[in-house]
Amino acid sequence: MTEVNGPPQTTVRLRPLSVVPEGEDEILVGDPETGQFVAIPKVGGVVIEALLRGATISQAATEAEKFAGQPVDVPSFVETLRELGFLDEGQQEPLARSAPVQSRRWLNGVRQETARPFFGRVAWSCYAACGVLTLAVFALRPGLFPDPATDAFVVDDIGLGALVLIPLATAATAIHELGHWFAARALGLGARFGVDRRMGFLLVFETDLTQLWTVPKRRRYGPLLAGLALDAVLLALPLMARLLIDTGAWQAPGLLDAVLATWIYVKLTAMLWQCMVFLRTDLYAVLVNALGCRNLWRVSTLMLRRATGRLSAAETAELADAHPADLRAGHWFRWVRLLGAALTLAWAGLFLAPFAWEVLHWAADQLGVGPFVGQFWWALLCTGVCLTPFVFPAVLSVRERAQRLTTKT
Repeated sequence: MTEVNGPPQTTVRLRPLSVVPEGEDEILVGDPETGQFVAIPKVGGVVIEALLRGATISQAATEAEKFAGQPVDVPSFVETLRELGFLDEGQQEPLARSAPVQSRRWLNGVRQETARPFFGRVAWSCYAACGVLTLAVFALRPGLFPDPATDAFVVDDIGLGALVLIPLATAATAIHELGHWFAARALGLGARFGVDRRMGFLLVFETDLTQLWTVPKRRRYGPLLAGLALDAVLLALPLMARLLIDTGAWQAPGLLDAVLATWIYVKLTAMLWQCMVFLRTDLYAVLVNALGCRNLWRVSTLMLRRATGRLSAAETAELADAHPADLRAGHWFRWVRLLGAALTLAWAGLFLAPFAWEVLHWAADQLGVGPFVGQFWWALLCTGVCLTPFVFPAVLSVRERAQRLTTKT
């Protein structure tokens, strides 16, 4: 292990860190392998770059003093790097996780040259055109806007239709996350996939794009928006097909039309979900990147607690040390979060509640015949499978809160 406070000619071995400019006065330094990134003053970047070149502590201090115009305590800075896990001391740092359940490895595979054309100017123009086309069709043909009570079911059998919806929704989510990963590969980066919860009762899949912090700020938007871009294409194409059917230009089979309607319902529901920045969705990540925030969610949480008089002394100190960009955005984002609770309920009421009501109403009729008939067990199976994605995360959330209360007690 390197003695940081040893002779001035001591060299320090760092992990393969990335150093990226972040704003006017800071640089973003981190370990792409572990996903640990921090913002530090630019003089810290001078020290890190010198150490990465093999310079001694004394040489790094000289370069830092020349840059800052005053002496710099390089040994103390190196000790901070050790605490962050940025020193190469032969140990393997644990991977950072952004979701409770997440893959451990960064996933690569597609060559950068293969993925890059899908995220050039022409490609993004096509994605934007698909979004505009979708809005135009819904405005001119409001009858094509999905009705969850009917369009969520491919067949007349509510139970079977609800079961069919599950693989369709899973496929739609997988394709969305694949868009993030594919765009990351266009930059030569990798990604990890995970499972998380939102609002305590919704199970969601997410892509960990931590390696985006190794590239300049303006290049991060592509992977962040790639999921929605792919969604826009996969919404516009079936919507155009339904428009042809609706106008009589195409005599398609009824089952195909039903599948297209269900797919549009699934995609539109998911895309509207991504628009809710107060749930840390894709557009939240875009907002954070645009504003230069570091931990907007945490800072806005502390501000809400302060507004209700529930801020502890430790949290007060934490808020005082928050990044200026987080403090500026937190003043208005905390109220967006409060409004978001109502908007989330409205979204659930418009797109999830009608589907759930149809399933429960159908199940009540089927279960009323008693357990000695096959349709009773069929209804029980369908209802259980459909409600699991909502009940399971809610149970986990209640369990975790109970454990936290027990720990505090």
